[in-house]
Amino acid sequence: MSEPAPSPDPPPPPAAAHPNPVAKIISRMSIAQMVLAVVLAIFLWQWFDSHRQIGAMQQELARRLAEMEGNSKAGQILVAQVQEAVRELSARAALLEARHAETQSQRAELDALYRELSGSRDETALAEVEQMLLIAGQQLQLSANVRAALIAMQQADERLKRMDRAELNALRKAIARDMDKLRALPDTDVPGINLRLDNLVAAVDALPLSQETRVAQEKVSPARAAAPELDAWQKLLHEIWAEAKQLVRIENMEKRELPLLSPLQAFFLRENLKLRLLSARLALLSHDEAGFKRDLQAAQEWVARYFDTKSGPGAQAVAALHKLRESSIRIEIPDIGSSLEAVRNYRVTREKVAR
Repeated sequence: MSEPAPSPDPPPPPAAAHPNPVAKIISRMSIAQMVLAVVLAIFLWQWFDSHRQIGAMQQELARRLAEMEGNSKAGQILVAQVQEAVRELSARAALLEARHAETQSQRAELDALYRELSGSRDETALAEVEQMLLIAGQQLQLSANVRAALIAMQQADERLKRMDRAELNALRKAIARDMDKLRALPDTDVPGINLRLDNLVAAVDALPLSQETRVAQEKVSPARAAAPELDAWQKLLHEIWAEAKQLVRIENMEKRELPLLSPLQAFFLRENLKLRLLSARLALLSHDEAGFKRDLQAAQEWVARYFDTKSGPGAQAVAALHKLRESSIRIEIPDIGSSLEAVRNYRVTREKVAR
């Protein structure tokens, strides 16, 4: 028996109407078309995005190129400025090199001049020291002025000390030995004696002469002996008797007669007495004891003979002269030639070495 035939499939139900056209198009597309559309959409999106990025990159590149162009111009200006500065610095460096070379040349000349001046300066200093020692010797020989000689020798020693040379120590020792000799001399009060002589010279004009004192006494004696009241005959007899006494004069011939001096002679007497005292002063400064005492003795004799020694000024003058004659001004001057000889020998040795 045969089987009954199968019944046909029922027809699919009618599709629902799609109101959206995009959805309708999508519903009609196959899977391959849909994939192709998606790929195409992605490609378009990437193309637009790439185009946008490329445009942005072009704009950025243009901006950067503009900036680089501006920077390049600024760089060119800066390079030009730097090149100008380099040229200026090169010129200055060349000028400095020229000046440096000139300075080196001048320095070499100055060094040579300094060495020459140093040698001449030492020679000048040694010449000054020798001159100071000569002055010290002259002060001792001519006027025996120990203080002035010491000052000159101290200046010579200070001059050698400022040179600060070890080879000059021998010269300084020789000068120190001679200065010790001068310091060991006895100290004579030359300023004090000189002051007393000046006082005597100033007092000469005030010393009274013996003849002036005698005339004053003779004028006073008749006035004291005059009678208080005399008549005409008594006055006449008194005058006759006074005139008669003048005719006969009895004197002691053994007594030294007091000289009578005119005003001009009295003036020259005082001036000569001053000259004697000034001569004694010169002898004092030269330490000439014999001449000093000789002048004082002559002055003392003149004062005792011509001036009134009983008056106050006369007695003071005689006492001062006597005291001055008792003063000793003798000084044994030592020999200080060793220091001068040492300086001269050093100069000669130095000149030989320089040659």
